[in-house]
Amino acid sequence: MGAYILRRLLLIVPTLLGIMIINFTLTQFVPGGPIEQILATMEGEGDVFAGISGGSGDADIGGGSSEYVGARGLPPEFIEQLEREFGFDKPPLERFLGMLWNYVRFDFGESYFRSISVMELVLEKMPVSITLGLWSTLIAYLVSVPLGIRKAVRDGSSFDTWTSALIIVAYAIPGFLFAILLLVLFAGGSYFQWFPLRGLTSDNWAQLSWPARIVDYFWHIALPVLASTISAFATLTLLTKNSFLDEIRKQYVTTARAKGLSERKVLYGHVFRNAMLIVIAGFPSVFIGVFFGGSLIIETIFSLDGLGRLGFEAAVARDYPVIFGTLFVFGLIGLIVGILSDLMYVLVDPRIDFERREG
Repeated sequence: MGAYILRRLLLIVPTLLGIMIINFTLTQFVPGGPIEQILATMEGEGDVFAGISGGSGDADIGGGSSEYVGARGLPPEFIEQLEREFGFDKPPLERFLGMLWNYVRFDFGESYFRSISVMELVLEKMPVSITLGLWSTLIAYLVSVPLGIRKAVRDGSSFDTWTSALIIVAYAIPGFLFAILLLVLFAGGSYFQWFPLRGLTSDNWAQLSWPARIVDYFWHIALPVLASTISAFATLTLLTKNSFLDEIRKQYVTTARAKGLSERKVLYGHVFRNAMLIVIAGFPSVFIGVFFGGSLIIETIFSLDGLGRLGFEAAVARDYPVIFGTLFVFGLIGLIVGILSDLMYVLVDPRIDFERREG
């Protein structure tokens, strides 16, 4: 198992390299780089893309050309100074290799527009996204696994029918729409004001006692976590139900029952270990789906300052160090979660041997 984990860890390097190459290459062709942003602001243009399609100059993100749209009337020396400050006076390959060398040392550079290192920004915003991802995944499993088992045991009953209808309806509701509904109903909209409208903690959180801080924390994350979890219930519940149904119908379950074992012993002593393998296999997709897919929308609606919102704002502002830094962190977390999923496989069923399987 140790050799397998080592191979998986080594695969992280080429995977992250591929992610960075693709995204760095894409930025070379996207119009409206950081210099364009500054020039458009100085020229008083509300939209940095104004005039790009009609101008004769090209917005060269790589810094190879100084004929920026919106730079008319500005001295060329000023444009060259901007290129030097942003590092765009160097060829793209040289900039990319320099970025990789810095990333090996976890030096993500400094934000173009915030005068703060990208690492500080990531560390500042990460707790919010981690909070949403972990709590949403935990709640989804705590609810969906027992519910899926009960549905499998009572397959075809009225309980199975109405719970299936309920979770399918929940799955059909878009996460952002459900988040807005929660805000309107319970966060000072037209009905109740039971939960705060924004933020992860109250303004006076530092002055609260530790028990009060814990209560305040859960009070703030209740609605965002619920909104980001709603879509995960259906997939996980039906996956658990179908997995248990498949195992319950196998011969070894019939044999165990014939030996006089109780239904609970059969279910949790024999079926559970085999049925949970496929459920555990879905853990990375559930966590990554919540952490990546829902983070931007949920963080924006509930005014939570997390990584998803940071990455979106950086993309709009063309703050490339922040964009690449957040992509690197997202990719690294996703790859590590995949390795943890394999470790959970072995924890549930020690008979699994990844090294022998690969051999």
